Amino acid sequence: MAVSLKKGQGVNLRKSEYDLSQVTIGLGWDVAQPSGVFKFLKSQEEYDLDAIAFLLDERGRVARRGSEIPGQQMLVGGDIVFFNSMKHDSGCVWLTGDNRTGAGDGDDEQIIVRLESLPAQYARIVFVVQIYQGIQKGQNFGKVKNAFIRAVDRGGREMCRFDLSGDKSYAGHHSLLFAELSRQGGEWTFTAIGKPYEADSFVHILKEYL
Repeated sequence: MAVSLKKGQGVNLRKSEYDLSQVTIGLGWDVAQPSGVFKFLKSQEEYDLDAIAFLLDERGRVARRGSEIPGQQMLVGGDIVFFNSMKHDSGCVWLTGDNRTGAGDGDDEQIIVRLESLPAQYARIVFVVQIYQGIQKGQNFGKVKNAFIRAVDRGGREMCRFDLSGDKSYAGHHSLLFAELSRQGGEWTFTAIGKPYEADSFVHILKEYL
């Protein structure tokens, strides 16, 4: 049975119980809709939430920032997996696609991690979610409901889940440090973080890991 985590809690992902050769980090969300008479006056709002992964070394730093295109804040080919650099060059971490609406059930975005094959220099993987152009569009996590992040093993077994909906402290924030995987020896721990940021770009959060 999957472990339900609260902010700050962690769980050991045991090899004896799960197949960690390929782990799916799934993220899902819905958009809160207007109530009362207003629901007839406003069409459903679409949120484009982006999942990002930072691969950190033993110092807790992103060692390779990749190539930066001046004026575009595009970091490609380094230790950051995001919509413009969807697969890490180790072949062990990749983003499956970009869901721009949050429509439908289940995971809206997924990052695949081959934990048992990840090179030893990577001690942690941090997962970030941002609302694309959230400030410009007036969109924030206070209007997002049923948001979750979960870890599923290769056999499809959900190991743990962190649900963040209903926390009023997320209102006015446009990006979120959602959770992290950390390695200690040969074991991995999944920790729920849920730290919100006002900025709507992961680059702002990245500065803390350089």
